[in-house]
Formats: sequence, C-alpha cells, structure tokens
Amino acid sequence: MYQWRKFEFFEEKLGGKSAIPEDVQGRIGCSSSGRGKLVIGCDDGTVNLLDRSLKFNYGFQAHSSSVLFLQQLKQRNFLVTVGKDDQMSPQQSALCIKVFDLDKMQEEGSSSVSPNCIGILRIFTNQFPEAKITSFLVLEEAPPILLIAIGLDNGCIYCIKGDIARERITRFKLQVENYSSVTGMGFRVEGQALQLFAVTPASVSLFSLHIQPPRLQTLDHIGCTVNSVAMSDHAELIIGRPEAVYFYEVDGRGPCWAFDGEKKFIGWFRGYLLCVVADQRNGRNTFNVYDLKNRLIAHSSVVKEVSHLLCEWGSVILIMADKTVLCVGEKDMESKLDMLFKKNLYTVAINLVQSQHADAAATAEVLRKYGDHLYSKQDYNEAMAQYILTIGYLEPSYVIQKFLDAQRIYNLTNYLEKLHEKGLASKDHTTLLLNCYTKLKDVEKLNVFIKGDDSVGEHRFDVETAIRVCRAANYYEHAMYVAKKAGRHEWYLKILLEDLGRYDEAIQYISSLEPSQAGVTVEEYGKILVEHRAVDTIDILMKLCTEDGDPTRSGTSNGGYLSMLPSPVDFLNIFVHHPQALMDFLEKYTSKVKDSPAQVEINNTLIELYLSNDLNFPSISQASNGGDFNARARSGAVVISKPQSNGKPSVDHKGLNKDYIDRRQKGLQLLKSAWPSELEHPLYDVDLAIILCEMNSFIEGLLYLYEKMKLYKEVIACYVQAHDHEGLIACCKRLGDSGKGGDPSLWADLLKYFGELGEDCSKEVKEILTYIERDDILPPIIVLQTLSRNPSLTLSVIKDYIARKLEQESKLIEEDRRAIEKYQEDALAMRKEIQDLRTNARIFQLSKCTACTFTLNLPAVHFMCMHSFHQRCLGDNEKECPECAPEYRSVMEMKRSLEQNSKDQNRFFQQVMTSKDGFSVIAEYFGKGIISKTTNGNAGTLQSSSTSSTSGLRDS
Repeated sequence: MYQWRKFEFFEEKLGGKSAIPEDVQGRIGCSSSGRGKLVIGCDDGTVNLLDRSLKFNYGFQAHSSSVLFLQQLKQRNFLVTVGKDDQMSPQQSALCIKVFDLDKMQEEGSSSVSPNCIGILRIFTNQFPEAKITSFLVLEEAPPILLIAIGLDNGCIYCIKGDIARERITRFKLQVENYSSVTGMGFRVEGQALQLFAVTPASVSLFSLHIQPPRLQTLDHIGCTVNSVAMSDHAELIIGRPEAVYFYEVDGRGPCWAFDGEKKFIGWFRGYLLCVVADQRNGRNTFNVYDLKNRLIAHSSVVKEVSHLLCEWGSVILIMADKTVLCVGEKDMESKLDMLFKKNLYTVAINLVQSQHADAAATAEVLRKYGDHLYSKQDYNEAMAQYILTIGYLEPSYVIQKFLDAQRIYNLTNYLEKLHEKGLASKDHTTLLLNCYTKLKDVEKLNVFIKGDDSVGEHRFDVETAIRVCRAANYYEHAMYVAKKAGRHEWYLKILLEDLGRYDEAIQYISSLEPSQAGVTVEEYGKILVEHRAVDTIDILMKLCTEDGDPTRSGTSNGGYLSMLPSPVDFLNIFVHHPQALMDFLEKYTSKVKDSPAQVEINNTLIELYLSNDLNFPSISQASNGGDFNARARSGAVVISKPQSNGKPSVDHKGLNKDYIDRRQKGLQLLKSAWPSELEHPLYDVDLAIILCEMNSFIEGLLYLYEKMKLYKEVIACYVQAHDHEGLIACCKRLGDSGKGGDPSLWADLLKYFGELGEDCSKEVKEILTYIERDDILPPIIVLQTLSRNPSLTLSVIKDYIARKLEQESKLIEEDRRAIEKYQEDALAMRKEIQDLRTNARIFQLSKCTACTFTLNLPAVHFMCMHSFHQRCLGDNEKECPECAPEYRSVMEMKRSLEQNSKDQNRFFQQVMTSKDGFSVIAEYFGKGIISKTTNGNAGTLQSSSTSSTSGLRDS
C-alpha cells in the first residue's frame, strides 16, 4: 500500500484547535453522536451534550457511579446508557441500562435540568449471571421496540428486546465458540433477515436472529481488539488487525487491504475507511483516510493518543486522551478536482467523480479536460476515447472542430459513429459522417452504417440527409436502400429515374405500393414515366383510377366508391408533353368507367385533344396564344365546303391525314353521345366546346352545338360566312319550319341577307318569297323595303308575289267592307229599338210563363225583353230576366276586361312588337274601343240603355 498516492482531500475544521469544554470534568469513558450533537459519558456518572461548535449544551447525572457505554439513537431522540448505580441489595448487580427521552426534560432544582428517564433495566439476573461488559450495541426496530446486544468477556452476548419503557421485554443469550471476550458487534438488516456479527480476538461469528433458535456461523478464526470493529454503508463488517483490514459479509471474508500498523481505531465515513494506526517504530499515531475505490489516501495526519472516534455534521471527530479534539471535514468536489488537475492526474479525477456519484455533467467536464490534455499532447486516439464518453453532455461541435483535419478523419469518423449510436446526431452530423465514409472509400463501414441494424437504423440518423449525401457521392444503391427502408418512395424513384434511368424497375416498384402512395409518386414522377414507358404508366393509372386497383371491389359499380378513387384529372399534368398518351389513357378510362364524378372534365379534355389540329393543347393550355385565340373566336373563321345531300355543310378534308380525320370523327361522336336527349345540359362544357370548334375550324361540331342549343341564327351565320346560298336555303327549310319547332324568322334574316348582298340572286329570292308568303312571315311593304337595297334585283322577281299579295289584300278589304256594312245595319237597328223603348209603350201578350211554361196568372213580372214569368218562378231575383242575364253579364265582363287591358301598356307594346303586322294590333284596339275617345255623356247613355233593356215591369 506504500504505492498509494496521498492527497489532502480533507481539511481541519473549527480552526484546528478545539477541546472538550471544561464543564465536562470527569474522565471520558464513552461517547456517541447523532441527531446533531455529541454525547459524552464520564466516570463520575454524568452525561454531557455538546453542540456543533463543541460548546457545552447541558449535562445531567445519568448514573451514580460511572457511565460505561452509551448510544444516541437515530430514529427517536432517545439516549441509552449502561452504568453503575447504587446496589439495592448484595445479590443484585450495580450495572443497569437506562433510557432517556432527550425531548422531555424534568427539573431537578432551580439550577439544573435533566431529561426524563423512561426506563431502567437490570442487566444481570439469576438466568443471566454477571460478567464484565466489553461491548454494547443498540438496534432500533419498529418503534418502540429496541434490540440491545451486550457483549461480555466470557464470550456471551446478552440480548434484550422489547419496549423497555413499559418493561415488555424478552431476554435471550448467545454464545461464541471459543468463549473469549466479545470485542465488537454489528447488526445487519436485509429485508426480514436480522443478523448479528460478533468479533472476539480469535474469531468472527455471525448469528442469524430471524431464525429460532438463532443460528451460529463462524466466518473466520481471526479477530481483533476493542475499537477495531466498524460497519460499512453496505452492511459489511470491518475489523482492523496489525497486518491488514478485513471486510466480512454473511458468507465469509471479503476484500482484504494490507495496511501495516496496529489499528487502534477503525471507522467508516461516506465511503472512506478511517484508521488510527500506531507506528511501533517511532511510537507515533497516524490518522489515515483511505479511498478504497480509487486506491488513494485522501488524508493523513499525525495525531496524539486518540480515545474516541466519532462522525457527525459531515465531519470526522477525534477526541484525544488529553480532551483535545481534532475535527476533519471533506473538501468540496471542485477543490479536489482543481488539486488533481494541477497535477495532471485526470484519471484519478475521473475515478473520483465516478466513485462519489457526481452528476453526469460534472463527470463529462472532467472527461473533457482530460481529452483536451491528451489532445495537447497529440495523443489523438486516447483523447477521442475521452471525448466519446462526453457524448450527450458536451456540444459535438467542440470535438468536431478539433478533428476536421484530414489526418484525423478516422478519429472523427469514430466520434460521429458513436454520436449516431446514441441517437444524438443531427442532419449535419449525418452529412459529415457519410462524407467521411465516402472520402475514405470505406464501403464496408458505409454498409454497416446504412444496412447494419434495421430495427435501429431508422432512428440513428436523418434519413433524408443520408439519401442526399449518398446520392451526391454516387452511392446510389445505398441511397436507394435507405429510401426503401424508410418508406421514402419519392427519393427511391427519383434515384431510379433521374440518376439510373431504370424505368422498368420504377414501374414495378410503383405497382407494389399502396394505392395512396402510388398515386402520390405518379403525380410527382409521371412526366418521366410517360416519356419513356407510356403504356406501362397508363396501366398503373388505370389500376389507381378504376376498381381494378382493389381486387375486393372488382366487378362492382358504386358511385360512392368511385368518388374515393383518384380522379384522372389529377394526373393530366404528367401528359403535358404527350397528348397522344393522354388521349389513350382517357379513352381507356371512359370505356371502363361510365359514371365518373369527373366525367365533365374528362370530356372537356378529350374534346380538346380530338379537335386539336396537331394533337397539342391549343390556347386553352398555352396562354401565349391568347391573343390569336380571341381574334379567331370573334371572327369564327371556318372553311366550309358545298352542302351535302341533307343540307348540312361539311369540312373539306382534302389533304388531311387519316389520324386527323379519325380524331375529328371521335370528337363529333363525343359531342353527340355526351349530350343525350334526356339531359338538359351535356356532360361537357358547352362554351368551351364551341370555342374549341371555332379555333380548330371544326364546322360539324359547331353546327351540331348551335342546333342543339337552338341558336339557329348562329347556324345561319356560318352559311352566310361561307357564302353558300344553297346551303342557307336548305338550312332554313330544316330549321325555319314552325310546324316542326323551327324558327320562321330565319326566312326574314335570309331575305335581309340577300337584300344586302349586292349581286343577282333572283332564283334564291323567289324561293325565299315562296316560304315567306306561305307562312305569312313578313308584310309586303317590309319585303319591298328589304329587297330594294339590292340594285341587282329587278321588279320581275317580286312581280308575281306582289300581285298575289294585292289580290289577297283586295279580298280582305272586300270582306272587311261587307262586315262594316253589316255592323252598321245592326247598330242602326239597335238605336231604333232603344228609341222605341224610350218613346212607345210595350204590349206584353205572352200567355205562358217563360220559366215553367204554365199559363201565366197574377202576380206576374214582365221584362222589356218580352219575357214574362210567374213571380214565384223568379224568387228573390225580380230585377233581371233569367233568360237574358247570362248573355248580358258576359258582355259586361268583356267590357271590363277591355277597359283593364287598355291600362296595361306593356302588354299592348309587346303584342305590337311580336305580331307579324303591328298595324293590325293597333286597329284591333281601336275597333274594340279600348283606346277610342268617349265622353262621359255617351258612356252614361250607353249604360242607361243597357239597363233599360233588361229591367222588368211587375203586373199585379
């Protein structure tokens, strides 16, 4: 042990010069400590208590003669003493045990106080004969139970257990083998097991008290003297012999430390072994504090003759024979470490902080300093070993900056590996480690790092960083492995497609993914796939967008389920440079799915593709051509050939390729099939379809849409633009027939066109006049005014038409003249009748009742209309003739209606505007007297005349 280093980890407290107060007058016979005080027993029977400053607190007379042993309890503030008292009788021993409650004081006079003695117990009885007491020990069990062990010089140990205050105790005796003096004892409590170590000068024994009867086990056949026995924090027995210090556990001797010299005192303090060693050569006593874990002497000093060794207040207290006191306390950790750092004893410092269970941050700081020390000495390998131990507490950048030099890249790689193993690496650390591997071209380590532990690998490094670095270093397989393992499908496909060009493998990989994941990857990388593997890409999209992608739903048709599937519209952007592939995909989809939620968008796209001249997306997709689109849309520039046999125009396909013609046919078929007769609106955007037809000169589709939307005038405009006269007339025959739901006004528009044409079109005008005359569409005056604008037309064109219209008008005039004469005659007859009613008497000659046809008798009622009735047949209505009243009321209702209509100006003007002959509407209003001027007098006369014609006379 002479090789152990010596350090001064302890320092003297209380100024180094302390002594027992003079108040303690007797010779110190025993001592104890606990609960913040020192307790000293003297040979005069007094017990004295000292405070932290070793000042006298108080004392009391515990025994009448002397105090041999005492122990301050820890759980309760009790003091147990063994001393001599006056003998009650010659047969009884003077030795007794007393228990004092230091929290309860009783006054013994005006000048002194003493604690309350709660129990007195005689040690020796007839069953337990008296012997010399050599050792004393108290164990606190569950309060108030105490277990007192008293060692005797004859090898016996008297045990007293129970509540001494209430005298509820049991006694039993233990005996060591060699019957020698018991020099020391120690209790060991582990769970329910209670054991007692007993030491004699020639043996070490162990009693198992939890077994009845207690079992004796001899652990060793060597022992020690008094004061050389102690118990460690781990319940190990420590004995000191001249040649060494021995440790014992329940199964026998443990570690042995060969410290030379006679051990006068042995103690244990916070993991340190305390020894007072007597040097036989010079007669001096040395007080040593041993750190057994770190194999160093924490303190060593020469002392006087020691009489007592105690530990209290975090210090070691040595009471000398001359009553002086040495108080030694441990220095703080920082002071101890500074001392070691100054001597470059870093390994000792590390062991010290670890043995004293310092916090991890403090340990890491010591390791850092040690690493810095080794780094300054260019011992990079060992320095890195220390830095690795600081991971989790020391900032990694501190270490990384020291080892960025290319010559120390191996050490840096090692550190970064450990950083990843502990899951503390950032993205930058992952980048740096992978760069180290690539610079070293260490594929094996790269494999281990990337593919080593699959279960942990996903969490040891940042996945995206690893992929990016491996890809940049051309380690594509490693990058793909990480991407696949981590489920980063976008990275896996990016490498396959952009770096390796393995398109077939990419197609297979996408096919193996879940539908949701496959949809995302196709949206991102579909452009590349369509460019190189269009057919396979379309197959994948068909599986995603139709029920083929889910075998469990195959063969079903569920609109709700279809709405959950990806829509083909979501993938249109990947076909932006490959319209032919897009057309194939959408055609496949529409043939498979008939009720897609995105049917309108799909049809719009297909129409755009079908009608495109060069199979590109026209200005709908290319905003750069917007100006040209607007001009063409306004002008409606289309090229129309001569009419077909059905009167419909056709596009001149001469010089066009077959694919173009087929697409146009498909477009027209789609326009028709997507607008069935039962639907009010088609399954596509009509406005967009019209624009596309105009932009791409697709006249068949344009005419179909105009006719379907009943925009007949736009249809006519298409023929007018083409200057197709025969087509115009054929179209009007088809669309201008009111009997078939057509618009007859088309003939008027057609006539206007020819009237403004400026060239000879006599044949066409004659044909048009035939239909105008047949349906009476325009008055002759309007026809004349319209055709008069064309200087190329002669009067012979309309001669026959005018002659026929004049003849018709003449007939109508003659009919109207005869009707007027008839109305005039009727009116004159009515005036004469009215005058006759006013001036002449009426003779009623009817002999029968008009109502019941019986003979008329009194009372009777005669009306001016020459109808007569029994009064009983009329009932309450005697003012109007029942026969003539309905006709009269209908006439009055018609009059009121006409008067009401005369106030409705909007209706009048609407009839004028919508009528073929507005003048006839005005004449009708005048004829009915709605807008004629009548005086109040005439109105009153008419009213009185009407009234008189229906009033009756009573004949009583």
